[in-house]
Amino acid sequence: MPSKSKTRRPRLAHTLPALHRAIAELRRRNASLALVPTMGALHDGHLSLVRLAKRRANKVVVSIFVNPAQFAAHEDLSSYPRTWKEDVAKLTAEGVDLIWNPAAGIMYPDGFATRLAPEGPASAGLEDRIRPHFFGGVATVVCKLFTQTRPDFAIFGEKDYQQLKVVTQMSRDLDLRVKVVGAPVKRERDGLAMSSRNVYLSAEHRAAAPVLFRTLKECATRLRAGDAVADVMRDGGQEVTNAGFALDYLDARHAETLAPVTSPKDGPLRLLIAAKIGSTRLIDNIKV
Repeated sequence: MPSKSKTRRPRLAHTLPALHRAIAELRRRNASLALVPTMGALHDGHLSLVRLAKRRANKVVVSIFVNPAQFAAHEDLSSYPRTWKEDVAKLTAEGVDLIWNPAAGIMYPDGFATRLAPEGPASAGLEDRIRPHFFGGVATVVCKLFTQTRPDFAIFGEKDYQQLKVVTQMSRDLDLRVKVVGAPVKRERDGLAMSSRNVYLSAEHRAAAPVLFRTLKECATRLRAGDAVADVMRDGGQEVTNAGFALDYLDARHAETLAPVTSPKDGPLRLLIAAKIGSTRLIDNIKV
């Protein structure tokens, strides 16, 4: 029989005073707290983050906020999937303690004029080259979430690997006293990394999508065998293009700094890829 904590609806907070009251109650008896930041449209990948959070801390907060600051004017803010009722049901089943769901006006009230400008891994020439606005928006909202909820741990998926490194650096640089924890990529059976944007894929494009993970694995195998980085990246990029994708990047980087590498010996290495098929842009990565 499920435990009572598995069926109790999480407390909901939509305003800062309500959030602060809820956090104070969760913190009674010195309970540890983990935060899982999301933009909703939750899938099994998100739920794997929640489960890791529950292993790390006594209490778990999940934020659901579609952050307008990380979308450019031409991107999919208005059409980003929003599934509030389903999200609450999933988080209830996972035994989450609190859902923080602010409106945009709460996070960015009239007169809001401060924005972080992260560097280091945020200027590695990967996502930042394609989406120059992105990490400023991410860093700003995550910094706010950290200061609002004051967690001991924050759980981020490794699928957004550059984002994980940016947030980790930000927390360290700003002395936010939050331990950022990376969670392994959750995949479909055919290897496609789980993402809220996968719902945009047509049947044809969904069938082609696993080529990204397959290519990453093939490239990693070749790099471990000592093949030249430039040759491996060229061949992998061609394979992805042949499958119908428009390739933004396929790159081998130092796993910690995201600096470019010229040899498999420059590691530890991480392979990162971003490509678009139809109107859907997908990203993925693996360690070498």
